[in-house]
Amino acid sequence: MSRIGKLPVNIPAGVTVAVDVNNLVTVKGPKGELRQVVNSVFNIAINDNQVIVTRPSDEKEIRSQHGLYRSLINNMVIGVSDGYRKELELVGVGYRAQSNGQILDLALGYTHNIYLMLPSEIKVETKSERNKNPMIILESCDKQLIGQVCAKIRSFRKPEPYKGKGIRFVGEIVRRKAGKAAGKK
Repeated sequence: MSRIGKLPVNIPAGVTVAVDVNNLVTVKGPKGELRQVVNSVFNIAINDNQVIVTRPSDEKEIRSQHGLYRSLINNMVIGVSDGYRKELELVGVGYRAQSNGQILDLALGYTHNIYLMLPSEIKVETKSERNKNPMIILESCDKQLIGQVCAKIRSFRKPEPYKGKGIRFVGEIVRRKAGKAAGKK
């Protein structure tokens, strides 16, 4: 058995999980509603406030997907009950971020500003305090979507190893390299 796949998913109060005939799992909660199609060979049972994913056989492909689908359902349950929050930090002179509704305006040292239209499922907030790096705070119930958006924002200016400038997650450690050594005489 898969160590992750055999673990039951606990359903907190205020969250409802429904499984369709076509193995479409729908999770509703205070933060929103999420859907995920699960491979039809898996059996999904809901009893005693727990979701249990079982597999029919021990074929390699089915074994590899067992833990995946259990994790996807667990992420949906956590997302609609608690939600996910990611914080990005802009390190660099003149780097700025402003949010205007669902449009994120980034000034990252290029000749032009970068405007990014965010999906409606994501709430964005920007902070710019004196003597601190500007921050972008993203909140959503969909873990996959918020991770994709963070990766897209980060791709505009990845942290570079010499000065450490770029967009990074709060608390992320960037491995620094030594600069060029002095030349010989």
